[in-house]
Amino acid sequence: MVTAALVEIPRRQFLAAGGLTFAAACIAPKRLFVQADDLPEHAFKVATAAKITVQTLRRNISVLLGPGGNMAVLTGPDGKLLVDAEIVSARPNVSAALASISADPVKQLINTHWHFDHTGGNEWLHEAGATILAHENTRKHLSVDTRVEGWKHTFPAAPAGALPSTVFKEDHTLHVNGATLALKYYLPAHTDSDISVHFVEADVFHTGDTFWNRNYPFIDYSTGGNIDGTIRAAEANLATVTDKMIVIPGHGAVGGKADLKLFRDVMVDHREKVAALKKQGRSLAEVIAARPGARTDEEWGNGFMTPALFLQWVYQGV
Repeated sequence: MVTAALVEIPRRQFLAAGGLTFAAACIAPKRLFVQADDLPEHAFKVATAAKITVQTLRRNISVLLGPGGNMAVLTGPDGKLLVDAEIVSARPNVSAALASISADPVKQLINTHWHFDHTGGNEWLHEAGATILAHENTRKHLSVDTRVEGWKHTFPAAPAGALPSTVFKEDHTLHVNGATLALKYYLPAHTDSDISVHFVEADVFHTGDTFWNRNYPFIDYSTGGNIDGTIRAAEANLATVTDKMIVIPGHGAVGGKADLKLFRDVMVDHREKVAALKKQGRSLAEVIAARPGARTDEEWGNGFMTPALFLQWVYQGV
């Protein structure tokens, strides 16, 4: 059931949008902190050369695991439906990976939220024939210059072809290639534009960036994200996911309910410890030095977020 009306955006409204460049970090630097000017070049270079791995899941669903956000692929007579679009400079490797799955043309694209590593391929996939569907806040952020203080970067407004042509407010249901897709909006969590995509018959669940499997998440306070919302989204995912469900995270390996529970527990543990230290008057530097995440830092701090960077987002929100 669709519980919120869809909004079709006339093509003429797209023409007012400006160009889009994607610049931010997708892989954690070796240093504890990096200069903002280092991030764009690093992200593009990594995505250009990084391998894309294709993993077959259930029925006609696969996942592409690469340098940016994980992409789900549903194949069939209606053409390929994709969930998320990677970093723009990953295009050649994404194209090759899609071709290796099937010859079906790309017809539909769903963005789980607005960030560059999930929407970077929007324009070229639209040119290849895909219509784009997302939450209304994804289109809002892509339509204007949007500042992300956590990356010290302002993203220019997206070009016409990169903008979602159809948006929704709360929930939406699609029927494609013999599959039912249930799309659900979270309250502000990682951003204020996050949605999940449940492939109902196959019992495959794409969480977008509300779940990072054994990686500390980035939390974008500039566009509505916060640590409490991240925990609420984790609780919502746990309430939805069954023991047999396959879970595609925004980043990290494909997992299941036990991985979601671990993510929720790590988020809660960090929040409680950091809040207690901050209440004692500890500075951010002192909190980082106290290493409240020592139990998981070695494993979880080797991806996008170093332990120190993640603690900054938690500290900001408590």
